[in-house]
Amino acid sequence: MKKIALLVFVFVTTLASAQATQQNQQPQINVSGEGKIMVTPDRADITIGVENTGADAADVKKKNDAAIDAVIKYLKSIKLPSEDYQTQRVNLNRNYDYNKKKYSYVASQTIVIHLKDISKYDAMMMGLVDAGVNNIEGVQFKTSKQAQYESEARIKAVEQAKQKANDYAGALGQKIGKPITVTDNTQSYYPPVMMRAMKFEDASAADMPKETLAIGEITITANVNISFELN
Repeated sequence: MKKIALLVFVFVTTLASAQATQQNQQPQINVSGEGKIMVTPDRADITIGVENTGADAADVKKKNDAAIDAVIKYLKSIKLPSEDYQTQRVNLNRNYDYNKKKYSYVASQTIVIHLKDISKYDAMMMGLVDAGVNNIEGVQFKTSKQAQYESEARIKAVEQAKQKANDYAGALGQKIGKPITVTDNTQSYYPPVMMRAMKFEDASAADMPKETLAIGEITITANVNISFELN
C-alpha cells in the first residue's frame, strides 16, 4: 500500500513539475528562410568519353587505350593541369547479338575535366574530338566564388526568416525577441546539364560549330530554420 502511495506521489509531482515548466516556457515562433544568388558560372565539369566496339576483346581495348592516350596527350599539350582531369569509369563488356548469334565487345572510358576557364570550352572540345573523343555525356556549371556566394545566400535566408517572423508576430499583435535556435538546412547541389550521350563518327574540328555552349546562370541557395522568442 505504501509503495502504491509513493508511486502516486511521484507521478503527481512529476506531472505538476511538467505543467509548471510548460507554463513558464517562453512562447516561440518557428520560421524558415531561403536565400538565392543567381550567378554566371565561370567553370565547368565536363564528362567526355571514348568508346570502341568490335569482335575481339583485346583489339577493342587496344583501340580504346590508344584513343585515351591521344586524349590525355592533347590535354597536356594545352597545358591543362593534371589535377584538373580524372578517369571516372573504365569498362570492357561482352554483348551477345541474338540475331547474328555472335558476341561483340565494347570498351569505354570516361574522363571528367575540370575546366577553370570556361571561355576555352569550344576550342578544347574541338581538339578532344580530333584526339578521339566520341562521347560527350554532360556539363556541370560551377563558380570560382562558391564560398562568397554561399555566404551571401545565407545572409539572405536569415533576412527572409526574420521578415516572416515579424509578419506573423505582427498579425498576432506581438513582437519577436531574440533567436533561440538556428538550423542550417542547406544542401549543396550542382544541377548538371544533362545530355544524351553524343556520339561522333569520324568527326573533325572543322565539322563542329565554333560556339556550342549556352552558359546561362546557376543558383546558389541557402536554407535556414530559426526559432524566435515571441513577446
